[in-house]
Amino acid sequence: MSLAVGAQLTLFPATLRVLRGDEARFTCSATNSRWTVMVWLLNSRAELTISRENGALPSINPNVTAEKSPASQGDSWMLVLKSAERHNQGEVTCDLQGIATKSASLFVQEKGSVKIFGDDKLAFKGQSVLFECAAAGWFPRPKLQWQVNGKKTSEGEYNISSEGSEKSLYTVTSNLTVTAVVSSRVDCLASVSALPVPLKSSTQLTVVAEVVQEGDDCTVPLAVTASLSALLLLVLLCICTVLCYRQRRESKASPQEAIRFDPSVFGMSSGAQVAGGMVNLGYSNESTTDAAYKEINLETHSQMDFVSFHKVPDVVSSSSLSLHNEAQIQLCLTEESSKPVRRITTV
Repeated sequence: MSLAVGAQLTLFPATLRVLRGDEARFTCSATNSRWTVMVWLLNSRAELTISRENGALPSINPNVTAEKSPASQGDSWMLVLKSAERHNQGEVTCDLQGIATKSASLFVQEKGSVKIFGDDKLAFKGQSVLFECAAAGWFPRPKLQWQVNGKKTSEGEYNISSEGSEKSLYTVTSNLTVTAVVSSRVDCLASVSALPVPLKSSTQLTVVAEVVQEGDDCTVPLAVTASLSALLLLVLLCICTVLCYRQRRESKASPQEAIRFDPSVFGMSSGAQVAGGMVNLGYSNESTTDAAYKEINLETHSQMDFVSFHKVPDVVSSSSLSLHNEAQIQLCLTEESSKPVRRITTV
């Protein structure tokens, strides 16, 4: 008979875990309409009394209230703890006076803090980097995990130590060693069962590449090598610029100097050489209108002031002489003082 009556009472949930300061709710439903008084007890201490006819009676504990639950069949009442405290943890009992009793378990947990010590880290590729994390002020002892780029590390890759007892708050510390391969985000996570999402502390590991010179223990950073290469390229560019400038300067020789040293100016044309004579450099063609030819004629006269010829052979006219030589060259030749001066004209 008692089993049948007991089946007419339900208490939900059977186990509840909440964080300290959060609200806790338990629902007690009675399908037996013969009950008159419902009593709620916390750790065997009566906290709230409900009358089937008059409803919830005033409670001496302002943190405990009752609400009618319309969603459940039969007579259902909800016990509400506005702010769960550590001393509320334990057994929660719904007692239908003289009919049935049901109990559930309440666990009140503490949420602490979690932090990775130190700032972001910088390391060369292949170097081992140590990370330290502490989760302080938790109850019960929190579960601590590491993640690298969002991937959980195995428990064998880090160690854990803790301090505290059942009635005090726990502090858990852990060390993780990571081999620098690529730049990564490192996370330390701490949680208890009542916490929906673990608390997380993050730091950044930046991996720097390096260049190792064979046969030498010296390592040269990649940035220094790039700077030296750029400097060498700049020097080569400057040298090429100077060489090109000098070549252009040398290629722009004076036209007057080129003509002044032209063998044709001094009558060394093919026609004169064949005849065995010299060209009359004093001849001037009045029909020439080119100013450049006149300038050459004047310069040629100045040059002949320092030139003397000991012998003037006969001049033979040659049809192979160019019209250009006939138009631009006229020179006066002076013989030795004992010989007469001849004026020779090349036709």
